[in-house]
Amino acid sequence: MVRRAFEQLSRLVRDELRLARAQVTAWARHIAAAVGLFAGAGVVTGYSVGVLLLTLAVLLALAVPAWAAALIVTVALFALAATLTAVGAARLRRVGSIVPEQTVASVKADLRAVSHAAKRRRQR
Repeated sequence: MVRRAFEQLSRLVRDELRLARAQVTAWARHIAAAVGLFAGAGVVTGYSVGVLLLTLAVLLALAVPAWAAALIVTVALFALAATLTAVGAARLRRVGSIVPEQTVASVKADLRAVSHAAKRRRQR
């Protein structure tokens, strides 16, 4: 009987660890996606700065309508960077805590059940 209890406890611990691993893996995937969007925003912002500098150079050097086209491209790139940043931030807010809440709740319930069973055995 003791052996069976240990086997059940061992299986329970393995199952809880498997659940925790699955939850942390899912959390890490969401974080990786958000980080990728932030990286994309950084790259786009870098190009935006380059195009903005080119726009200023064209504006100062020529003072002709060619600068307007370059400025439109720059504004579009900054808008793209802002969009990527907003989407990345929204994903991070949705991810939430790294704590595997389902596993914590399940372990607490398991401990309560074991404690309750132990109390009943002592009362016999």
